[in-house]
Amino acid sequence: MFQLIDVFWAYTLIAILILVGRFIRQRIGILKSLFIPSSVVAGAIALLLGPSALGAVIKATVGAESPLANGIFPEAILTVWSKSPGVFINIVFATLFLGQMIPGWGTIWRQASPQAAFGQVLGWGQYVIGLILGITVLTPIFKLPPIAASLIEVAFEGGHGTSAGMAATFEELGFPQAADLSLTLATVGLVSGIIIGTWLIDWGRRTGRIQVQSRDEIGLGIDEDSIHTHTEEDPSIAAARDRLFKDLLIDPISLNFGFVGLAVAIGWLILQALGFIESITWGSGDGLKLIAFVPLFPMALIGGILVQLLLVRTNRSYMVSRPLMERIGGLALDVTIVTALASISLTALGANLVPLLILAVAGIVWNVCVYVFLAPRLIPFFPNERGLGDLGQSMGVTATGILLLRMVDPDNRTGAFECFAYKQLLFEPILGGGLFTAAAPALIVRYGSIPMLLFTSVILAFWLIFGFWNCKQLRKSKG
Repeated sequence: MFQLIDVFWAYTLIAILILVGRFIRQRIGILKSLFIPSSVVAGAIALLLGPSALGAVIKATVGAESPLANGIFPEAILTVWSKSPGVFINIVFATLFLGQMIPGWGTIWRQASPQAAFGQVLGWGQYVIGLILGITVLTPIFKLPPIAASLIEVAFEGGHGTSAGMAATFEELGFPQAADLSLTLATVGLVSGIIIGTWLIDWGRRTGRIQVQSRDEIGLGIDEDSIHTHTEEDPSIAAARDRLFKDLLIDPISLNFGFVGLAVAIGWLILQALGFIESITWGSGDGLKLIAFVPLFPMALIGGILVQLLLVRTNRSYMVSRPLMERIGGLALDVTIVTALASISLTALGANLVPLLILAVAGIVWNVCVYVFLAPRLIPFFPNERGLGDLGQSMGVTATGILLLRMVDPDNRTGAFECFAYKQLLFEPILGGGLFTAAAPALIVRYGSIPMLLFTSVILAFWLIFGFWNCKQLRKSKG
């Protein structure tokens, strides 16, 4: 157990660790050149100074009675950290669409449908590859539970935040080590996504696949720790917001955080309603119990969309500031990453190192092959430029995708940023931390690997067929 003062010091230490992480990454060239976030560096420092690294060394050399047998952090601090990822990830997902301009669905579909098809192929293919590996290698040879097949999508599409948020689900399903494996896979995906993406940009320019020419100042002005897309805001909306803040005598970030809380609360109500419906319908008796394994954060995302739509419908969208929402979400994500990495069990990683490498290599090879061979057949215009955003997202986090887009097309001459942003409305509620990401482990346990392999293969085939057809239609309409 812990007390409120333990919570205070736990987050004070996180703040200090992030500062130390920033200092270190600025002075180690490879960390800076790879755009590794300070939060990842801070989490790695906390892990090394905790019970899994420093504590284990002290126990082996000095003895379990040493004051440093659990590392330099008190047990209460470690307990707070272990509980934090599952809480803060809800804030991250609640902010994703708050303050975003949501255009008409016709506009979204025209611009984002090719990106949506490409992203869905990447995501569903990660399940197919994972399930094939689970059936043939991971379960029969390494004795891992079948839900290990879901780790590629959870880690690569979902990133650190989703991996941390799924920890409770993995534990309830009897595979708590999956959280450690997923977090490590997410780190591998983030680093490899930047390295491979940068190489693909150079390869694309040398071979003529990338049509947008480079310029000398590419990369300047990018904040490697917090990469966001900013849209131009109507001056009248900004003026109305300024008047609101003066009239209400409220700090802008407090008001915006209030809407985040409302989005999370709506998400919780949706989750409770779904749980009730399940209990009286398909989940009654010995029926399918699914909602109990779905965490709150995908519902918080839906709650954020509903709050934003309500604000737009009532002409009060000026009350929410997108840049502030990005800062709130960015802070919550930093806390999620630091505390999740600090809580990794190195023992679990050591025991599953070979399966971890198999999953990582398989996920990377799938993503790169889809980008190289399928992007030109699914995305009708500027496929190699626009596909990089989805490649980066499918190997790390959304920020990785945005970074690669800025590297390949800093002036947004291809319209890649708008397509990538609109695509999230058709993608995030399902994969990358959405409903299916949350439900997949429970579905695998309930129905087995082979039926789920057939199901995900059918979905993958659908998106491939639709993507090929849609790409041809869009090219014809432009012709």
